[in-house]
Amino acid sequence: MCGLFGIIGEYSPSKAREALKRLAHRGRDHCGIIEEERLFLAHQRLSITDAHHRSHQPMKRGSIVISFNGEIYNHTALREQLGHHHWETHSDTEVILAAYEAWGIGCVEHLEGMFAFALIDGDKCYLVRDRFGKKPLFYHQGKEAFVFASEIKAIKPFLSSVRMNNEALHSYLSFLAPAPPHTFYEGIEKLESGEWLCFERGTITKHRYYDLLNSPASMITDGDEALRRIEEELHRSVSMRLDTRAPMAALLSGGLDSAMICAIASAQGKKLPVFTLGYNEYGAYDERANAVITANYLGLDHTEVIISQNDFDEHLDDLLIHMDEPLNDPAALPLYLLMKKISSQGYKVVLSGEGSDELFLGYRQYFEYLDIEKAASLHHKNWLKKYFHSHFSMNREWEWYKRIFDETLLFRTSGEKFTDLQQNKLFRRNVRDNESLRFLQKYRDKFEHSGHRDPSLWYSMIDLKLFVGEHFLTKLDRVSMAHTLEARTPFLDHTLAETVLSVDPRLRIGGGESKTLLKQIARNYLSDEIIDRKKKGFANPYMEWLIASGRLELIREVNEKTGLFYPEVIEEYLDLARRGKFKQHVWGLYVLSHWINRELL
Repeated sequence: MCGLFGIIGEYSPSKAREALKRLAHRGRDHCGIIEEERLFLAHQRLSITDAHHRSHQPMKRGSIVISFNGEIYNHTALREQLGHHHWETHSDTEVILAAYEAWGIGCVEHLEGMFAFALIDGDKCYLVRDRFGKKPLFYHQGKEAFVFASEIKAIKPFLSSVRMNNEALHSYLSFLAPAPPHTFYEGIEKLESGEWLCFERGTITKHRYYDLLNSPASMITDGDEALRRIEEELHRSVSMRLDTRAPMAALLSGGLDSAMICAIASAQGKKLPVFTLGYNEYGAYDERANAVITANYLGLDHTEVIISQNDFDEHLDDLLIHMDEPLNDPAALPLYLLMKKISSQGYKVVLSGEGSDELFLGYRQYFEYLDIEKAASLHHKNWLKKYFHSHFSMNREWEWYKRIFDETLLFRTSGEKFTDLQQNKLFRRNVRDNESLRFLQKYRDKFEHSGHRDPSLWYSMIDLKLFVGEHFLTKLDRVSMAHTLEARTPFLDHTLAETVLSVDPRLRIGGGESKTLLKQIARNYLSDEIIDRKKKGFANPYMEWLIASGRLELIREVNEKTGLFYPEVIEEYLDLARRGKFKQHVWGLYVLSHWINRELL
C-alpha cells in the first residue's frame, strides 16, 4: 500500500516536492520521484510485495511508467499467462506494466485486488481505480497542469482558492459522503470505483470498465449449490489475501463477519492475531466479551484496545484534519486509534470485514424496506398519500411510506441520513423533495435496464457502490494509511460478490433472517453462540463524548458566521441528540462545521 502523486504540465519542483511530503504517511519505506519537463511523478512506498529496492516506484518498462498503490493478488498467475517476459522483479507493479503492454488499458479487467494507479504512455496519462473503490484517486485540472494524488491534501496547494462544492455538501448530508465525482473542494474531483480516466493533451475522457449489474441474475437456484459456491469463493478470497510475508493481523468485533474471516484463515492454517475495541465506561457499546469468546474458540492471540474520553479529546482534531473533507462516520476515530495500536506493534497488513452486510443482507432495515415495498401494490392509496403529505414527521418511517405512496424510489442507500425534506427544513434555501435522487439516478437507470428485478439486489448494489465504496472504504483507507498500515477486505472480492448476487434472491432473503446464507456456512466453522448473537454494529459513545467535551458549540458558532442553516432547527437537532435521537445527524453537522471552520472561515 502506498501513495501516488503526479503533475502533467508546468510545475515548480519545490512546490511539487512539498505537496508530496503530505503523503509520506502512506509509505515510509521509500520515496521515488521522476522529475522531467512537464512531468512530475512520485511514489511513497509501503513495501509488501517484493520489498527489494528493485521494485521501487515509479517503475518504468520501456517508454511506459507507472505509480501504483495497492495489491494485485493474482500477479503470479498473470506472470504465467503473460509468458516469457524478461522479468526484473517479483513485484505486482511490473506485472501491471507487462499486462498493459499485452492488453492495453483493458489490462485492468485482468487484475484481481485493490488498486489505484497512474500509468503514463506518451501523451496519455491513465488514472485507474479498482472495482469497489478500495483505493482512492483524486485529480485537478488547472490552467497550467493536471494534478493527481492518493489524497486531497497533496492537491490542495494547486488550487487558486478554496471554495465549497455545494454538490458535495448536499450529497454528504444525504449519503454520509460526497457522491462521485464530487469532493468538498471545487476543482478537485475523485475517480469513481470501477472507472478509468485518460488525460491526453488537455482533454479528459472516462470509461466504466466494471459494473456489478453485469452479473447474471438468479443463476444459482439450488440452496446447496449456493452454499458450496459461496464457501469456495470465501476460501479463495481469504487465501489470496493471506499470501504475504508481511506481518498480518485482523480486526475482531463481537460479530459474524470478522469471526468468519478469522475462522477461514484458521482453517487454512493461519492463526491471525486479533484486535478488539473497548470502552470501559460504556458497556452497551463494548464488544470485548463477545470477541474474547470468538478468539478463545478459534485459539487466537487477542489484544484489547481501550478508548476513553481523553483519547477522543486528544485525537479528534487530528483525525478530522487528516480526513481532508467531511465524512459522517462516528466510528472513524475509534478505528483510527485501533489502527494506530496495530501498527505500533509492527504489523503491516490487517484484515477487515467490510462488504459482508451488503452482500448477505446483514442490516435489519433491508427487511423493513422489503416489507414496505409491498404497500406499492395497494390499489386505493390516494387518501394515504394525502394524509402523509399533510402530516410531516422527522421519523424515517414517515418518509418511507410517503415515497411508496408518491411512487418514488424507496431505498436510497443504507447511508441515507438527512432526507430532502429534512434538508429543506434545515437550510436557509429551498431543497425540493427528491432533489437528492440526482446523485442516484444514473445507477438506478442502469439497474432498471439490467436483467435484475428484485428490490434486494438494488439494495445491495447501490450500497456496495456508495455506502461501501464512498463511505466505509474511504474511512478504512484513511485511518489505516494514516499509520502506514494496509487494510485488506476479503468479502469485497469481485468474484465472491458476483457469486453471491447471482444467487436466487429468495435464497438470499430466506425467511427474513439477516445473513441467512453466511450463517449456514458459518456453522461449519463457528459455534451457534457466536453465529446467533444479536448484531451490535460498530457502535461507540461518540455523542456522549462530544457533549461532554463541549464541542457541540462549534456547530452554533460556525452557523452564526455562515448563516447556512436556520438556528432554531440546529437547536432542535442538538436537543434531540442530547436525548439520544438523531445522533448521527448531529455528528455529521459537527464534522461539517469543523471543516468549514478551518477551510473557509
